[in-house]
Amino acid sequence: MFSTSSIPGLITFESAGLIALADLSTVAVRTALTGTSSYLDILVLAPGMHQQQSAVKVNDGELPLACSITTEYVFRVENPATVSYLRHIGRTIKLVTAWVSLSPPRRRDPLTNPFCGIHTSIYTDPLFITGVRATLLYFLCPVLTVIVVVLLGIIRDWWALGVLGMLMLARLINVVVIKRRSHDLRWKGKKQPDVYGDLLILLSQDRWVRLQGLVDDLKAVIEGQWLRDQTTEEGYAVGFATLLVYMSCAVAGNASTVGNLHIAFLLLCSAALLGLCNSSTQCFQMFNRVVRKCGEEKEYEQRLEMAKDLVRISGKGNWAVRMELMKPEDVDTILKDPGIGSSTGTA
Repeated sequence: MFSTSSIPGLITFESAGLIALADLSTVAVRTALTGTSSYLDILVLAPGMHQQQSAVKVNDGELPLACSITTEYVFRVENPATVSYLRHIGRTIKLVTAWVSLSPPRRRDPLTNPFCGIHTSIYTDPLFITGVRATLLYFLCPVLTVIVVVLLGIIRDWWALGVLGMLMLARLINVVVIKRRSHDLRWKGKKQPDVYGDLLILLSQDRWVRLQGLVDDLKAVIEGQWLRDQTTEEGYAVGFATLLVYMSCAVAGNASTVGNLHIAFLLLCSAALLGLCNSSTQCFQMFNRVVRKCGEEKEYEQRLEMAKDLVRISGKGNWAVRMELMKPEDVDTILKDPGIGSSTGTA
């Protein structure tokens, strides 16, 4: 029988829990993409798990300028999760179109939107709404955790099991706090049922996104708060969870070499799987809404050409002047064309 305290002639490995302290953003990005957190996340043990509450910073401080092409109001998008997703799908000097809708119920009837005219029946099952690949990658994380827990139980490495238990408890606390912070919000602006909206959002690095859907759905992902501020009690709980992650690193030194290798393997593989899951996720979810890229990207040589094209399609130009994309006289010249506004397709 081999000794679990060391691997003769090969390696002596201690304090694998230090890997958990790596300042990775995978957990925070996952939280932003899903708009909340699920209890299954407790079994997703990836480095940076103690940074989950920093999901409100995933936009790197960017607050892009936006306008409603239909009402011509200009404002800024302040929802960090929404901005992060739009930056993810945006492409330099290209106009990307995204569609906002209610999360689909458990059915397989195709959903069609009036702007893009595409069918999305493959996404109508809530389980695979993010895409089959992303869903499978995500579920591999808790499965891997269960396998490692079973293996550690077989070799009776109680210290290693204790380390994983502390990490799971830290995850549980963060999950509960995220769910509380995202579920306590009610205000999303005045209701405007059955009214369609069309927004143009100007991101950094000349990335442009046209966000379309029902006005109430657009408000749900644009207006108000995503995560409210932490209460005093929640702040203490998150602080305790962070200390648990650090304490697990100290306790990991008492685990066997084999146990530490199991922990290191779990943390590294979970980080890789969750990172691949985030990059493979095909939509953004928040407040029972789904934002998904649709249609083809359209490339322009400069921002002015993009603005002119949208003015021709919409038949309105004050929004372009307010966003300082065009001069009033240029807008007037375009609007004098009797053929403008006849197209209803995307730019």
